[in-house]
Amino acid sequence: MGKPVLGILASGRGTNLQSIMDAIAEGQFSAEIGLVITDNPKAKALERAQMAGIANICVERKKFAKREVFEQSLIAELRKHHVEHIVLAGFMRILSPVFIREYKNHILNIHPALLPSFPGAHAHRDVLAYGVKISGCTVHFVDEGMDSGPIIIQAAVPVMDDDTEDTLAARVLKQEHIIYPRAIALYLDGKLKIEGRRVFIKE
Repeated sequence: MGKPVLGILASGRGTNLQSIMDAIAEGQFSAEIGLVITDNPKAKALERAQMAGIANICVERKKFAKREVFEQSLIAELRKHHVEHIVLAGFMRILSPVFIREYKNHILNIHPALLPSFPGAHAHRDVLAYGVKISGCTVHFVDEGMDSGPIIIQAAVPVMDDDTEDTLAARVLKQEHIIYPRAIALYLDGKLKIEGRRVFIKE
């Protein structure tokens, strides 16, 4: 039986992609990254994939008149590379119900806040504006809502009085690089059971 094949969707620097590649290299879990897709031709994630010898492609949203056609292109590329499981690593687009149903309960995402608080694209800004004392990150299954899928694991970090968005983001990112590979390992090992909104970890 072959290794599970992951498809990584990213839009930016690719640091979570790197943490996943490192985790595979270190034997934290057994998987193959079949394809890295970005929607941003300048994404450093493309460089990271190229340097690692991983198939990669940029599919720009602006080249498609409709989101449905854009997403069908994504799905076609994923199928071409035999991808079974989707890992969102800083992919800055909301996926439609059509895409999500195609990979139901097989899409993982990491969000830089303690969901269900502060969903959306500006989590660190919102955290600081609200004045909370604890923030963190969340790995969750992706459903048809905005950062609303069942939560797998979370990690907390303190919010300092002198934090900026950048300093808070850097502290949270360190935890992202720890918990995302851990969550992927649990998922691929079949140790996650979804019941309603709750995810149970089977030992």
